[in-house]
Amino acid sequence: MASTKPYIGCKIGLISKAQNRYEGILYTIDKTNSTVVLANVKCFGTEGRPTDRPTPTKDDVYEYITFRGSDIKDITLCESPRSYGLPPDPAIIQVL
Repeated sequence: MASTKPYIGCKIGLISKAQNRYEGILYTIDKTNSTVVLANVKCFGTEGRPTDRPTPTKDDVYEYITFRGSDIKDITLCESPRSYGLPPDPAIIQVL
């Protein structure tokens, strides 16, 4: 993972303006289009947060979800990436 993007590969929690919480692995941030892409994403719904449209937790895990930056209310770091014992190498994009 490139050291210029230290959070790529980290587990991220994201709350949308619709009050839904998502957790996934930060895949990329596109500054030009103001988007955030998470991989292996689970939706936990609104979890009792005040909203006109409550959403339950979903059992599905989505391969990738692209979020519009302007519709993100909060982002938190849940877990640092696992190093897998590999040296820092900008050629490595993702370890599965």
